Parts: sequence; C-alpha cells; structure tokens
Amino acid sequence: MDMSVTDFQIPFQSGQLFARRWQVTDLTTVPIVLMHDSLGCVALWRDFPEQLAQATGRNVVAYDRYGFGRSSACQEPLRTDFVRTEASEAFHAVCLFFEIEKFIVMGHSVGGGMSVCCAAQYPDRCMALVTMSAQAFVEDRTRKGIILANKAFQDQQQFSRLEKYHGGQAQWVLSAWVDTWLSEPFAEWTIDTELQQVRCPALVIHGEHDEYGSLPHPQRYAELIPVQTEMRIVEGAFHMPHKEKTAEVLQYIQQFLSSIA
Repeated sequence: MDMSVTDFQIPFQSGQLFARRWQVTDLTTVPIVLMHDSLGCVALWRDFPEQLAQATGRNVVAYDRYGFGRSSACQEPLRTDFVRTEASEAFHAVCLFFEIEKFIVMGHSVGGGMSVCCAAQYPDRCMALVTMSAQAFVEDRTRKGIILANKAFQDQQQFSRLEKYHGGQAQWVLSAWVDTWLSEPFAEWTIDTELQQVRCPALVIHGEHDEYGSLPHPQRYAELIPVQTEMRIVEGAFHMPHKEKTAEVLQYIQQFLSSIA
C-alpha cells in the first residue's frame, strides 16, 4: 500500500505543536488520531503508526503534546486536570488544523485517558475509541512504577534517552510525569465520569503484566463505558503491548475497526 509521510507545525498558544501524518488513502476516510504516553512523542511511536495505517487502510495523525518532543517548550507545570483539558485544547487545535470532522481516537497509557476525554467531549464526531495500557485511577502499582522509573532516570545514561527525543525539555517532561502523578492533589483522580459519557464503540487493550496499571483498570473501562466495549488482555505483555506484541495488537485493532465507517 502506497504511503506518504508528512510533518507539520501547528500554531498553538504561544508556540507550536509538531505533528506527523501517515497518508494511505483519500482525506475523506475517517482518520486515526494517536495520543502518546507520559514520556512519549511522535518519534517514540517508532514504526507503529505506519503499521497501523497499513493494517487498517486509514490515515494516521500523531502529534507531540505541548512541551514534548518537537513541540514548543512549556514553562508551566501540568495542571491536575491536564488529561481532560488535552481534549479541549491541543487535540482540538490538531483537528482544526487538519480539518478533521469525524475521527477515531487511540491512546497509550495516559494518552488512553486523554482519548476517553476526546470521545466524551466530542460524542457526535468520535466514531471509535481504542485505548492501550490506559489508567482509570491512581493506584499503588502506578506510583511504585513511576518511583522506580524516576530513580532509573537519575542515571545520566538513562536520562540521555529522554534527551534524545525531548532535547532541552527532557527534565520538564520527566518532572511533569513524576511530580503530577505522585502529588497529593492528583491522588484522587479518576476518569469515571468521562468513561460514562463515551457514546462510540470502544476497544480496551491491556498487557497482562502491566507494571503501571493492574487489570482493574481495563475492567473499569469495560464496565463503565455504556456502549459496545471489547476488552483484550494481551498475554505476556507489560506496559507496551503495541511494541511487545505488535502483530497481535494490530490484529485486534484491525478487526475492531473493520466495521467502522
């Protein structure tokens, strides 16, 4: 399948958002918009967007959230409502720029929570929702995983991996993750309200051994979303099922989206 890959800079607030589009079909087909995780960016999706576009026959758009990757630097700490506001702010700007009316939203980890918020806030426009390793609340396993990761990033060799993708913003990216998720104000965060507002079919993918979220997370997604919801637990996978078990995850997604216009 022929594919073109194009990079874009999207005006946003006082700076820009970096975005990339993998185009395999005409622009009238409902595209997939990807939402990255807490330390992620477009580049860290690696070849998954290309494989996703090939498997589904749909155009794929991914962007670096404000402060991440090749988007403009953010000088402020994350607000405690950052999961919800991503849908109404940066995601909204991306859809306006690409003139996306109908969309399929797909997110990994906290990007999965953001995807839920996108589906909840735009019920008439979101045709399908896919989450991978998404959290529904803050639990001890999540906190312990973040604490261990933060300790590992104190090693300069490990931290340089963040700098490779986030440049001078790497310390902000790490702090935005660690300080927010371990903060007292964020301890009571849940996505229950938004889950109950989803009106499109949903696919919930989770690794069997996810070190940042136990199985009650996808179970809560499946229980609270009031419409057709499919849950897939990927055996042997951890927090990155789309990288650890790529073929299996792509098959789940392709099958799920085959009935979506």
